[in-house]
Amino acid sequence: MSTHSYVPPRSSRGRPSPQPCGVATLLIGFSPADGTPLTVEATDGAVRLIIDGDRYELPREQALSLRAAVGDALDRRLELFRTVGHYRRDGSYAVGRRSADTPGNEQVFDSVEELRDLFRSLPSEFGAEDVGERGLTGSRRHLLVRHFAEHPAFDCRLVSERPLRAEKAVTDG
Repeated sequence: MSTHSYVPPRSSRGRPSPQPCGVATLLIGFSPADGTPLTVEATDGAVRLIIDGDRYELPREQALSLRAAVGDALDRRLELFRTVGHYRRDGSYAVGRRSADTPGNEQVFDSVEELRDLFRSLPSEFGAEDVGERGLTGSRRHLLVRHFAEHPAFDCRLVSERPLRAEKAVTDG
């Protein structure tokens, strides 16, 4: 994985520039969901960011470095016991077998939220046949049952191997 350094530009209002922060902090701090006005303008040799009225100008090289750093942060693999989750730069999420690197051994979702929706649609105890009823076929059904049980974001566990079945955690309420 390549590392990109980023030196924050100086504020046009004379405020001290923020110290370098993690990309996740940058994305959360200036995401459109928080209502912060954000404008980007391209000039001949630079990119101008206007964030909540503060103007920052980044030379083209710094803008490219920041773009690469954000892309690297968005593209990551989560290796679990038998499965792997791949957060892709385009926002999609792929579930694959940990020991296989071919597209035939993975299921791609448009987003992690689509995978969460699938999990929520499953009954409290489910297996490959339940996943198959939602349109997935072949060995990918079993792959997803295992991934749900292994991934920390999904509160469930395997209850049997043959047949492969998982059970969601019982919640109070």
